[in-house]
Amino acid sequence: MKRIPLIILYGLFILLIGCKEPDPFKVLEASYFYEYIEAFNENDNELYKQYLPNDSAFAFLSQNIPIIEIPDKEIEEIYYFRWWTFRKHIKQSEDGFVITEFLPKVPWSGKHNTINCPAGHHIYEGRWLRDPIYIADYIDFWLNKSGDGIRKYGFWVADAILAFQKVHRNDSLIASQLDLLVDNYKEWERTRLDSNKMLFWQLDGLEGMEVSVSGRILNGGKPIGGMEAIRPSMNSYMFGDARAIATLAKLTNKQSLAQDFDAKAQLIKQEIQQRLWNEELDFFTVLPRAYSEASKPINVRELIGYTPWYFNLPDDRINYSIAWNKLMDTRGFYAPYGLTVCERSHPFFEINYTGHECQWNGPSWPYATTQTLKGLSNLLNNYSHQGNVSKEDYYQLLLQYAKSHVIIDEDGKQQKWIDENLNPFTGDWISRTRLKIWENGTWSQAKGGEERGKDYNHSGFCDLVIADFLGLKLGLDNSIEVNALVPETWDWFCLDKVNYRGRELTVIWDRTGKKYQKGKGLMLYIDGELKAKALHIEQLKYSL
Repeated sequence: MKRIPLIILYGLFILLIGCKEPDPFKVLEASYFYEYIEAFNENDNELYKQYLPNDSAFAFLSQNIPIIEIPDKEIEEIYYFRWWTFRKHIKQSEDGFVITEFLPKVPWSGKHNTINCPAGHHIYEGRWLRDPIYIADYIDFWLNKSGDGIRKYGFWVADAILAFQKVHRNDSLIASQLDLLVDNYKEWERTRLDSNKMLFWQLDGLEGMEVSVSGRILNGGKPIGGMEAIRPSMNSYMFGDARAIATLAKLTNKQSLAQDFDAKAQLIKQEIQQRLWNEELDFFTVLPRAYSEASKPINVRELIGYTPWYFNLPDDRINYSIAWNKLMDTRGFYAPYGLTVCERSHPFFEINYTGHECQWNGPSWPYATTQTLKGLSNLLNNYSHQGNVSKEDYYQLLLQYAKSHVIIDEDGKQQKWIDENLNPFTGDWISRTRLKIWENGTWSQAKGGEERGKDYNHSGFCDLVIADFLGLKLGLDNSIEVNALVPETWDWFCLDKVNYRGRELTVIWDRTGKKYQKGKGLMLYIDGELKAKALHIEQLKYSL
């Protein structure tokens, strides 16, 4: 028998090895959430279709969203539900892609049925989509194509753009947007600076917060749709934008501009802490527009008093942290189905099924819940003085928020739902209850038509899960941080397929190593390579 030369055998071996593709790094597959999407589609009465109808939902989401697997299936399901609803609001127009708040056309909307009031939430949420075109177009629309619509309501546009750039950094895009952001800020200064040229005034209704208790107090005890005042929310937005513009200016080597806006941010911070901090209530509260040196803030705690922490504005001082003691207090903001927008102990607190359908005097509003949970996350991550709140409270509130996404249909069947304002004691969606019989026992076109609040896109949830609960924080300087607020008792969780400037990030917590077969501990993978690891749920840091 003739022997085959060794060199030929070696060559055949190399050929066989070369033909075999290496095993790709796999953790979670898109098929994991397929049944969620199918169930949402099956239970949906799809009256309005935009760029991505229900039959395109899974295909789009499977290519674009980070995949999560967590032990708490209620939060997990709502994570996918909120991506499913967000997708509905992507609208293709002659001005590129925009994101809507309502699916039906509403009379108070602007171009392409857009409203800037929730646009900050839209950008924070949509920044996690793998393809940046949808939010990049949306930002361009607000800066270049919306006219004065960008300032119809309060809008932390520069801060939101900075958040988007942390995921999809594009320096040429930053350079093209910077002057527009400065122009927008200066227009706010021209039209909304108070007489002392230090703080900004706004109507509560033009923050989407009609019939607020602070507005009622300013109106002599009578409810009103809008009242001009110096509000912690609006001024926090302007602080956030000033600081973001300064950061973006530094990236483009415009040091003088950066210094100018750093100074603006510092002044607002100083004035908020000096003028809006209510020493009687230990809370940031509203100040009358026509104030003097002797003026005191309005004596009512409202959830907007936590907005400064959304932007990490307050100094790390124990007296400010006391404000958070009211968050889980049933005489403060805590209620069985959601945080109330006014403290429950105030005489003007009410849950009203008469008058304006969107009242910010008691109900739970996902818009405000989103801002508060982001502020709470910042407090727990960035402050040494935290009052009496903890990451256990964060989990409880996020779970409560998830559980509120429910409605009982006419057949008595429970289905997933997001709408406008929630009864914090019953879970009823107040606006829907009222609007569906508003005019002659049915929906009113003047109020936005049929199913106005269904799939309401006025808040965030997915960003809270990714950036705060699972703790993935991305920096402009190529830094990656993981600081999860999940329960210490969890044995595992996974955040997979996160696009970070063309790189794919995976975060795994696996106490025993048996769940994902990648080893024990908390692990950060980039493009399938392990880059950082800890044995416990703790802070991980890595720089590309």
